[in-house]
Amino acid sequence: MTYETVSRFAQQFGLVYFGLIFLAGTVWALLPRHRDIYRAAARLPLEEEEL
Repeated sequence: MTYETVSRFAQQFGLVYFGLIFLAGTVWALLPRHRDIYRAAARLPLEEEEL
């Protein structure tokens, strides 16, 4: 195995790996059961409650 072979494999595998992580995170965030959590989080900056 040469450096070029290992480098090419790492680049291609990394692209696929991070693409799958992004896809899984997007699907997880868009599931209907998480809708209330994200709506509440979106309203947090608009609340006037001080800590």
